[in-house]
Amino acid sequence: MRQSPIPGAHGRVRPLTLHGDPVLHTPCAEVTDFGPELARLVEDLFASMYAARGVGLAANQIGESLRVFVYDCPDDEDVRHLGHVVNPRLVETDGVVIRGPEGCLSLPGLEAGTERYDHAVVEGFTVTGEPVTVHGTGFFARCLQHECDHVEGRVYADHLSGWRHRRLMRQVARASWRRVR
Repeated sequence: MRQSPIPGAHGRVRPLTLHGDPVLHTPCAEVTDFGPELARLVEDLFASMYAARGVGLAANQIGESLRVFVYDCPDDEDVRHLGHVVNPRLVETDGVVIRGPEGCLSLPGLEAGTERYDHAVVEGFTVTGEPVTVHGTGFFARCLQHECDHVEGRVYADHLSGWRHRRLMRQVARASWRRVR
């Protein structure tokens, strides 16, 4: 029996910020107020992530330039990892570097082979200000690195070079969500 509320159940689904918006390419501000507004933001992040069928979402992806992200992501053994990190710091990456398909809710419908370590450790805080350390392997390690990139003002396309980067940028230029309406 569930003892806590479902994350995002009380959140509001917000529009996603799409590639090209300056908020995605600017490092986010540290969170200093661990009050009810932060709790609402985390709920909105979960609601927006679930509505978009993602496995992770950073605050700048809904237009809030704050160092916060949420996740509901499996690892390679299909173990579910659910949580959030405020003021995350990627403190360790190691293991094998794997090039795997990576997508992003801010580049909907697109993906590219992106190199990531298969182990990552993130330190930060919970919504109530308690310290938290999150360890990830496999796909979950990819998710943690991806979300930490977001709060630093980077997207996965920034890790690409050569023909992979050129191909993705051509796809971005042709994407229906890039067209002015």
